[in-house]
Amino acid sequence: MEPINQHSLLVFVLVGFSFCILVEARITSRYVRRVNDNVDMPMDSGAFYVPPGYNAPQQVHITQGDYEGTAVIVSWITPSEPGTSIVLYGPEESKYTYAASGIMTKYKYYNYTSGFIHHCTLRNLEFDTKYFYKLGIGSTTREFHFTTSPAVGPNVPYTFGIIGDLGQTYDSNKTLQHYLKTNGQTLLYVGDLSYADDYPFHDNRRWDTWGRLIEKSAAYQPWIWTAGNHEIDLDPEIGEPYPFIPYSHRYHVPYQSSGSTTPFWYSIKRASAYIIVLASYSAFGVYTPQYEWLNLEFTKVNRTETPWLIVLMHAPLYNSYYNGYMEGEPMRVQFESWFVKNKVDIVFAGHIHAYERSYRYSNVAYNITNGKCTPIFNPAAPVYLTVGDGGNIEGLSTNFTEPQPSYSAFREASFGHGILEIKNRTHACFCWHRNEDSYAVVADSKWLYNRARRLMVECHVSLAD
Repeated sequence: MEPINQHSLLVFVLVGFSFCILVEARITSRYVRRVNDNVDMPMDSGAFYVPPGYNAPQQVHITQGDYEGTAVIVSWITPSEPGTSIVLYGPEESKYTYAASGIMTKYKYYNYTSGFIHHCTLRNLEFDTKYFYKLGIGSTTREFHFTTSPAVGPNVPYTFGIIGDLGQTYDSNKTLQHYLKTNGQTLLYVGDLSYADDYPFHDNRRWDTWGRLIEKSAAYQPWIWTAGNHEIDLDPEIGEPYPFIPYSHRYHVPYQSSGSTTPFWYSIKRASAYIIVLASYSAFGVYTPQYEWLNLEFTKVNRTETPWLIVLMHAPLYNSYYNGYMEGEPMRVQFESWFVKNKVDIVFAGHIHAYERSYRYSNVAYNITNGKCTPIFNPAAPVYLTVGDGGNIEGLSTNFTEPQPSYSAFREASFGHGILEIKNRTHACFCWHRNEDSYAVVADSKWLYNRARRLMVECHVSLAD
């Protein structure tokens, strides 16, 4: 038998791979969810539990406090007076070995004045360690706990939750309750938080209720924040000409530790993942601060240390729903080639109130003169996952573009949340959980193979791997 030469082998692999592409299906789910009105829960709902005691700390939430994962930012509000910005903490319950002092701020928006907003960074924490922390003074103290991430390394397994566009409806609460039953260790939040701006005069009391709603999760594990369009809160007609006032006062992030000049784009390392957060509603054209920062940021990523490269943004670059269709096109034109060049594994987005998963497609060949405007399969491209289906007051995006585009692998107009389980340096599993009446259903799942590890195309790998 004649030996197979390299050219013949390459033809065989490519033909086999083409066959794999042909058998991969595009799915538009025909699941019909129950019909109900998306209404916010009333202000006195038990979901917005107000802790007892005068001036008790409330709306407690944490996020990563530095680049490497050895710090945590603790944030909370005291409603009636400043109280203290000191956090007591330690590795033993009710034995607080350490104390950290934070800052206090407040803001006014139209006819609303916020409570006293505290932010305190706990530094020099040990990796993979459970810490207990205590807020407040006198008889109105509250105690919580969190576990720091494992040390950064290539084979560190870790589980992320993904939620976007949550709001504060009954469906929002269901999404959150379902997430609480998972093994998620850190939540990646892809923008649009309280939806207070859907109310007359941007009723900022709805920022307070939202903060109390998420406390049951966000006080115990980091939520990694991305700003969406509902965080802009700019309304000159009511005397509010500056954007992001409520959001930037309430939700702090460690942007300076990654060399960013603003909290709207930044990066962190966590376990085996390198996470880049981008701002869909800040300038990103050539030579803008976000553009220059991201260009430098990719040079800092060491895939032997953090093999999984994840990008968070609000407006998706690929979207086959009529709502927001092509809205992410300017950022796609600007950054998609960088995503492909640097082999980004996953791009998570929100904004569209539904779920969608893409194949590994790109449109990097297109320019305004060559007419190559159709996305094509590209094994170096990321998987784009839209998870803007948290349950907010505006309801679901139910109108699909037809026929389903070639880049779209699965789409469904239902509320839910995502779970990304990183197994090791090569494999991760993503599952999307649809909200049912009393439980979450795994409606879509996909094994993902790390892009930095895939140096050759293999025919046994499907479009989405």
